[in-house]
Amino acid sequence: MFGPAMSSGGRSRSSSTGAVASLTILLCVGAVAVPVAAARPDPDAPRAAAANGTCQSRVEPFGYKCEEHTVTTADGYILSLQRIPGGRGQSAAGNVPVLLQHGLFMDGVTWLMNSPAESLGYILADGGYDVWIANSRGTVYSRGHTTLSTGDPAYWDWSWDELASSDLPAVVQYVYAHSGGQRMHYVGHSLGTLIAFAALSEQQQLGMLRSAGLLSPIAYLDKVSSPLARGGADVFLGEALYWLGLNEFDPTGETVHKLVTDVCSQPGINCYNLMSVFTGDNCCLDNSSVQVFLAHEPQASATKNMVHLAQMIRRGTIAKYDYGNAADNTKHYGQAAPPAYDVSAIPDDFPLFLSYGGRDSLSDVQDVKHLVQALKSHDGDKLTVQYLDDYAHADFVMAGNARERVYAPLMAFFKLQEK
Repeated sequence: MFGPAMSSGGRSRSSSTGAVASLTILLCVGAVAVPVAAARPDPDAPRAAAANGTCQSRVEPFGYKCEEHTVTTADGYILSLQRIPGGRGQSAAGNVPVLLQHGLFMDGVTWLMNSPAESLGYILADGGYDVWIANSRGTVYSRGHTTLSTGDPAYWDWSWDELASSDLPAVVQYVYAHSGGQRMHYVGHSLGTLIAFAALSEQQQLGMLRSAGLLSPIAYLDKVSSPLARGGADVFLGEALYWLGLNEFDPTGETVHKLVTDVCSQPGINCYNLMSVFTGDNCCLDNSSVQVFLAHEPQASATKNMVHLAQMIRRGTIAKYDYGNAADNTKHYGQAAPPAYDVSAIPDDFPLFLSYGGRDSLSDVQDVKHLVQALKSHDGDKLTVQYLDDYAHADFVMAGNARERVYAPLMAFFKLQEK
């Protein structure tokens, strides 16, 4: 697997990366219940769907006002943001902002995959919120850079560390400045929750945030039960990609597809239903949301990001990227080992809403319980934890009944923080 080891001028290697390589592959390639050979997405679909932008393709056709914005990070990445300032036919004046952050292999369409009555982006707008939708670096809407192209290896020299330290601050500051200096609520799914935990543990942007809603929270990963993720670790997916010199991890590419096929051929791994193998047995998806998913996703990420996630799976820690040797870690961090993110350092009075599922193979129940234990000093009235026994990873953003089961309690939580 890829690992952490990157000597100066060299690329990092370690047996700790395979797990995430598989993690990555999955959410993109495995969105529909079909055999692995048939599950490969059309590599041109996300580009074609993005041709007119999210506003034109997914928001305006339903009668909502929508604005396209861009923000440039401190390290030069040009990110796309969409804004739905209010509901259909409603005044947008003074609406409280909400920032939505997608997860791995996804983009902002995450929040718009179902109908306006079922998708969180529309529901929040109709509920009187000023909705901002983020798109992380490397996704189809956020591939610009001030000096680099996506063909440059340096463009892909990042992991979720940079999503927390560069992308999130840039986006939060932009939304704050463009919404009248109002503090915002944050909602993340999957990797979007890990970004928030990292930033909040270092007490970033706290003055601009009201609360955080974290769906399928990802922090500790050593109990991940996805057989595909574990299988990827066992066959050293990450290291295979390392030797191929892949800086961009593109789930629609030939190389990744072949690697997934190889993993699925391993004894004891049945990939007939890739979505379930990767995310857990989702209870409540419908065909229409799956079709929107296939038209827009999956999105690319950095292979280094996959390596970082794999390190977490193997070690059971939440820490910055490990470069694999004391010299390189010291160069980057001033110490021989990568610094840990201490989630218990999140201020006890900062409002958190966590929602997790009993069937989720990525945000595993044991890992979430570990996270909640780490937050045990949190003020009781500032931490809400919701458990849905029949939900798996994708249900939180694609289930037809998520409005009643997840979004209504989340919005009630928001209202409490606005008093």
